[in-house]
Amino acid sequence: MTEIIEFSGKTLSDTNSVLGEGPSYDPDTNTIWWFNILGKELHELNLTTNEKKVHALPMMASVLARVDAERQLISTEEGLFVRNVDGGALTFYAPLENGKPENRTNDGRTHPSGSLWISTMSKRAEAQAGAIYHVAQGAKVTKLFDGISIPNSICFSPDGTIGYFTDTRANCLMRVLLDPQTGLPAGEPIVLVDSTEEPGGLDGSVVDADGYIWNARWGAGCVDRYSPDGLRIARYKVPAAQPSCPAFIGENVDRLAVTTAWEGMDEDSRSADPLAGALLELGVTVRGVVEPAYIL
Repeated sequence: MTEIIEFSGKTLSDTNSVLGEGPSYDPDTNTIWWFNILGKELHELNLTTNEKKVHALPMMASVLARVDAERQLISTEEGLFVRNVDGGALTFYAPLENGKPENRTNDGRTHPSGSLWISTMSKRAEAQAGAIYHVAQGAKVTKLFDGISIPNSICFSPDGTIGYFTDTRANCLMRVLLDPQTGLPAGEPIVLVDSTEEPGGLDGSVVDADGYIWNARWGAGCVDRYSPDGLRIARYKVPAAQPSCPAFIGENVDRLAVTTAWEGMDEDSRSADPLAGALLELGVTVRGVVEPAYIL
């Protein structure tokens, strides 16, 4: 029986992003970064000072990976770019899908090896138009899986031996064995969680220090926690219908933030969901892990 937990958290940022996504945490500065994909914005919130900044971007972007104190790697509709933290200058790093201007990047995460998994999808969410790629040191790009409509839930076990992902439209969480030294698949994906008969869709996920998967369930207003064998053990309600992705935050990475969105909502739905698009904190204590830096 899944334990249902009412929301006891707070709003970290009430900026209502059309499509809040891709939260990541920098432990060196106690800062959380996230994107408003459709609004072409990168958001920054210092958790020590509560200083909030919004950085305009020249294109849609969705995932940020720490490189070092001065640089970040961001995924965009025009490929991968290195971003200078001070000033925001972008330097092209690697192409993803040259010749596919109808696609953009979506979900992604850095593997413990220092490589990156990054996904693409159609800007109009066309069926099976997306893919998941592995990006390694030296800008080596390898396609891992294709024929995916809305790729999400890219995350890894703490030791790097297991990868997870989903196609939100198919609504099954996939599990695949990985080479922990490279982040490349060492087997074929299998279904870990089949949620095709449940309301809402599997969206972004993170894995805690004990190997449990925290998944934002788009359209269901909750974050679910799954055991490593795929059993849902808890459902944490959030006051927004479309949570999109969680992230471990805080100096002890023992807090959980979640981005949300109002994409696709009409005026009445938005009025009934005033926190749609806000950055929320779940209000629970977790055993999080710091996401590794990407190795250029």
